Amino acid sequence: MAGPYTRPLLVLLAVVLTVSACTGSKPPKAPGIQGLQTFTEDPKPRHTTKHVTYDHTPPAGGQHWPPTDRVAPNVYGWLRCGVYTDPVPNEFAVHSEEHGAVWLTYQPGASADDIAKLVALEQGQKYVLVSPYPGQPGKFTASTWGAQLSVDTADDPRLKQFRDAYAGGGQGGEKGADCIHGSLPDEERAALDKANG
Repeated sequence: MAGPYTRPLLVLLAVVLTVSACTGSKPPKAPGIQGLQTFTEDPKPRHTTKHVTYDHTPPAGGQHWPPTDRVAPNVYGWLRCGVYTDPVPNEFAVHSEEHGAVWLTYQPGASADDIAKLVALEQGQKYVLVSPYPGQPGKFTASTWGAQLSVDTADDPRLKQFRDAYAGGGQGGEKGADCIHGSLPDEERAALDKANG
């Protein structure tokens, strides 16, 4: 039988767990990958339903769509990890990065062979996204919360090193949070349009 303090204690525990999951995150440890950039990403507040202008291209952390929102209550706040042939909404991909996702992006016009090499890095992984990213400065980029690497070839071994070092990691502050059951880009675009109409 529950005592008189059970409910307040459960509420306090839920608040503590929520706050700890969304508190600041230090730059991830650099695993000795040449050319790797690491930085602190700790926006306040983290959640927004507005379009965000990011300080890295592609984004590597920052404000993002909340887990749920009244604007689109059936839309998860993070992008479902997987492979996409069209650009995806930044605000949802960044939420996936918070969960520990590695986002592998390429300039539009990359060859089918190069894209296949990136897709191979996603196979069997729960925390990897692959998509084109118009306007990114490098040919191929690996991003996660607080870390980024740009390379010239899709078979650069540093991409695999980056994936192995960070996919599923706790660099965004929510290690172990879901990535494979997130929303799809069309649902997310509709939610962004509705919120920013």
